Amino acid sequence: MTISASMVKDLREKTGAGMMDCKAALSETAGDIEAAIDWLRTKGLAKAAKKAGRVAAEGLIGVASVDGKAVVVELNSETDFVARNAEFQQLVLNVAKAALGTDGTLESVAAATHPASGKSVADTITEAVATIGENMNLRRTASLAVSNGVVATYVHSATAPGLGKIGVLVGLESTGDKDKLLALGRQIAMHIAATNPLALKTEELDPAVVARERAVYADQARESGKPEAIIEKMVEGRVRKFYEEVVLLSQAFVINPDLTVEKAVKAAEADVGAPIQLTGFAIFRLGDGVEKEETDFAAEVAAAAGKK
Repeated sequence: MTISASMVKDLREKTGAGMMDCKAALSETAGDIEAAIDWLRTKGLAKAAKKAGRVAAEGLIGVASVDGKAVVVELNSETDFVARNAEFQQLVLNVAKAALGTDGTLESVAAATHPASGKSVADTITEAVATIGENMNLRRTASLAVSNGVVATYVHSATAPGLGKIGVLVGLESTGDKDKLLALGRQIAMHIAATNPLALKTEELDPAVVARERAVYADQARESGKPEAIIEKMVEGRVRKFYEEVVLLSQAFVINPDLTVEKAVKAAEADVGAPIQLTGFAIFRLGDGVEKEETDFAAEVAAAAGKK
């Protein structure tokens, strides 16, 4: 019988096995999904499926770069122990390298060819789940590119070159000295790791975030009993302060707090030898937004012993 793409997709979702393995299983079992699942289990290829429900909030951030472009990826695992595993670290580095040849979207990186296995990144990760024995997840990816200039990178709490708990990319457009641009970009990346800005410019902030802040400030101001006209001025002042805290170009530069990041970039132009434009940034903090499972070890031991 004909094995359709939807059948392969369905089997992959149920087992976590690779695409070609799913296709082979369906061919061997005449398209019977349940029989195909058993076939994969028999071959040891559905091992990953048992782990797919586990929360993967540990792992590593990986960065890779070439001239004028850089990428950052987050590959999660269940435990920090696996993140210290040399095999897992090499996997993350190779995923980052594969991402350099894509547009940086999660879908394109997952479909890219893994340089070590020759298979897709998604299939290689699935196989690594079975080999290493923990659930893993390529959670997110990002890339930055410039036509002239550099994309600087920084990894905080590095466990190996290009791997760590925080990864930052900074794009600087300029025809100036590239070594000096990279040094400036690294300083800005370190600043970003420390301050975690929400946007490059004020106009790029999420309007919902700004509206929520305004509402909070207004409620706080009204509790003072001031007239509405005064309250409005108080709110505007608080919003300006909020921008200084969360907008990268408006933040006080940690290297020199007397300057904003925008002014620091401008001041660096004389040394670099050309105008500089900070075009964008990306920051990944390991496990951001992942809801980790809270485990009660004593309860687990009691349950294992048959106690209530």
